Amino acid sequence: MSDTTQAQGDLLNVVTAEHVSPGRILTGRVLVWGVAAVMALLALVQLLYEAERISFGFANWRPVLIAFVAWGVALGIDQVLRRGEKGKRALFILPAVIFVVSMVIFPMLFGLSIAFTDWNLSSLTGRRFNGFDNFRQMMADPFYWNALRNMVLYVAAVSVEYAIAFGLALLLNAQIRARKFFRVVFLLPLMLSPVAVSWMIGKSMMEARFGPLASLARALGWDNPSFFSSPEIARLTIMMMDAWTFIPFMMIMLLAGLQALDKEVQEAARVDGANPWQAFWQVTFPLMLPVSITAIVIRIIFKLKLADIIINVTAGGPGGATDSVTSFIFREYRDRSNVGYGTLLAMVYLILIIIFITGLLSVVNRFVRRTN
Repeated sequence: MSDTTQAQGDLLNVVTAEHVSPGRILTGRVLVWGVAAVMALLALVQLLYEAERISFGFANWRPVLIAFVAWGVALGIDQVLRRGEKGKRALFILPAVIFVVSMVIFPMLFGLSIAFTDWNLSSLTGRRFNGFDNFRQMMADPFYWNALRNMVLYVAAVSVEYAIAFGLALLLNAQIRARKFFRVVFLLPLMLSPVAVSWMIGKSMMEARFGPLASLARALGWDNPSFFSSPEIARLTIMMMDAWTFIPFMMIMLLAGLQALDKEVQEAARVDGANPWQAFWQVTFPLMLPVSITAIVIRIIFKLKLADIIINVTAGGPGGATDSVTSFIFREYRDRSNVGYGTLLAMVYLILIIIFITGLLSVVNRFVRRTN
């Protein structure tokens, strides 16, 4: 009796099975697929018109946008017609889905259409379709491949940054004097933007004539201290500046992981006679693997976007020796106004990043399962 009363009092939270007729299902599907077909047709006509394959089209993409809005409305009606009460609940997440499609999918498709065009903003001819010419130019571009090689070195430097960050985290986790003060001091570089770091250190402190770091290097015996004239030294300097900015990020993640460790496990290792080195390698480091992997993966993602410091300090020089892929693509847009070629480079780089991160996460997951 009590169960029946409870069920009757909770009718607002019960979704009963609703009979949906075949006619409603057919109407919903015809509506949503019909509007989608119209939208696809309008988009195809506009693409062919802008590629000068047909002589008729629209002045802009506004009709396609209107068709997309109509498709969103049709999708909502389709959900209600086919799913009933559950479809009404799905309407609450439908705006988020449409927003993602409009802010991510459409720009990707638009960028893909630009990647196969010859579009230079300094040219009077405007945009025109050129097929795979941009791709062939990329394959023969030594500066782009040099930027890719530099990215391999920049990403490899994350291992050194991780070692330094782990050491700092262990230091700040120990019972030392002024521990809170040092935590704030070590986090200061993370509070600065890369642009501020590039001007404060790269353009001021490392200035070859009057910079304090250059004066110190001259006092230590370096006759002509120039941090950005040699390709090797310039690349190493960029790595150090970027590491100085983002090592605190890894450090704070590792420090949070260290503080979350079970103290009883570490104390048990000491009781069993393990020295500090053995306790670290056999207890602390294995327990910190999940946090370490998370910090490394996030840092690699940030490293793949490295551009600010390079653009402001060296502009890719000397001779493209310090270029990252992102900074090289930026200069293709800004200095050469080459929108079509720069967009193709960005698309190829995006594909490479997706492949690399997917493979990295797959290897990491297998490694974590094996260690567990």
